[in-house]
Amino acid sequence: MPKTLYTIYVVELSKRVFTANAKFRKANPHYHGVLECLYVGMTSKTPKERFMQHKTGHRSKKGYKIASKIVETYGTYLRPSLYNHIDPFFTRTEALKAEEQIALELRREGYAVWSN
Repeated sequence: MPKTLYTIYVVELSKRVFTANAKFRKANPHYHGVLECLYVGMTSKTPKERFMQHKTGHRSKKGYKIASKIVETYGTYLRPSLYNHIDPFFTRTEALKAEEQIALELRREGYAVWSN
């Protein structure tokens, strides 16, 4: 059985998220509105499949919501140019750590970023 791989993906969010969502604003106090608002996530699915789960408010088999409300409400499209260069990860732990690092790097570049 092939080993599960985890990939990082980036979704562009409508800039409305910055004015409409206080938690997003608080997470991005140095954002100046020049670059885009982004969501960084990791998945064992393809980025396209995961994005569609977010947009449809997907729930797990046990009924837990596994879609990000921010992406469901404000997600516009995937930004492959910001993640295609990142190799997949063999463990969920590695992918979560990378997700956090990439979100931090993008924030340093001037993007407003949300990640879980």
